[in-house]
Amino acid sequence: MKNICVVGGGPAGIMATYAAGTKGHNVSLFEKNEKLGKKLFLTGKGRCNITNAADISDFFDNVAINSSFLYSAFYTFDNTRLIEMLGQFGLETKTERGGRVFPVSDKSSDVISALGKALKSAGAEVFLNKNVTEILEKDNKILGIVCNGDKLFFDSVIVATGGLSYPSTGSTGDGYVFAKKAGHKISAAQPSLVAMDTAEDVSALAGLTLKNISLSLISEGKTLFVQQGELLFTHKGISGPLVLSASAYMKEENLSEVILDLKPALDEKTLDLRLQRDFVQKANKDFANVLGGLLPSGLIPFMIERMQMNATKKAHSVTRQERMRITQALKSVSFSITGKRPIKEAIITRGGVDVLDIDASTMQSKICSGLYFAGEVIDVDALTGGFNLQIAFSTGYLAGQSC
Repeated sequence: MKNICVVGGGPAGIMATYAAGTKGHNVSLFEKNEKLGKKLFLTGKGRCNITNAADISDFFDNVAINSSFLYSAFYTFDNTRLIEMLGQFGLETKTERGGRVFPVSDKSSDVISALGKALKSAGAEVFLNKNVTEILEKDNKILGIVCNGDKLFFDSVIVATGGLSYPSTGSTGDGYVFAKKAGHKISAAQPSLVAMDTAEDVSALAGLTLKNISLSLISEGKTLFVQQGELLFTHKGISGPLVLSASAYMKEENLSEVILDLKPALDEKTLDLRLQRDFVQKANKDFANVLGGLLPSGLIPFMIERMQMNATKKAHSVTRQERMRITQALKSVSFSITGKRPIKEAIITRGGVDVLDIDASTMQSKICSGLYFAGEVIDVDALTGGFNLQIAFSTGYLAGQSC
């Protein structure tokens, strides 16, 4: 029987504690907040998108960085096992659009409650308001931790402290400090799943949502991301599910451009035929009014300016050349991206402990024996849809089982 310490009471830390406890070890979970799962409580706008119902083999396509590193973790504790395990502790789940899995109650607090029951069943000790400030190691072997000024000794330590997003929940980069001091390489932390700022002034569009559009992210002449879905305009740029996912592929240091296809279901020829029909049916209407059948009203003034058209021009007088201009504008609305929003606004952190320093089959450090990592502290991140939480649960479980 070993004495195991887990640092961090988020999804990865809770799962690591549970997994180690079920192996019969003495496990102590240290959380610096007053309660467990503070960031988990906020996920999915308080509904908690636990995982995704996709086949586990499809998860790798939704991991933006270091997907192959997660092979053992995903196949050791996949989404099916996670849902079954939570069900054992009273959580009923449902699957929504895009395979997103939520609690039936739509309450993240019920997920946290189920995880709390799991910890109790595993016989783990949970210590709240306990700030771990140092990992103790000697000759590349773990010794224990320093918590609230006291030295505590353990056979193994699992670091599951999260990244730098949502710092108010306690994610302040502590794990990076621990890992670096123990000799690990740290990939620079950057925001991921975050809104983008645009060079263009879109403040007049703030709050407007576009549905069923296609977004392409272009950087240095290469298309990094293409997907269809939903976009939201903000006072300084763009957000929404499409933009958040695209941000996972964007490097801050590179100039990037976003191109929107407002009518992805129609090719240019079909769209032109649609315009011709509308212009005939509403021949004496102002051009701007005719566009109401194709665009939300809030977007029309912006698009007319982009098209360099006269809003009051009658539909019957629109020329073929102008019609081509309209078609091209609807199929290709470009925005120059000046950067991502700050990391404190990001859903997750890109970067962290270099995966080359971690044994993917156990989550144990290759540098320091007895030191393990789990969750967002590792340099892996995925798209929206429950994939990041599954990474946390899977890596946490594998670390807990392995140690």
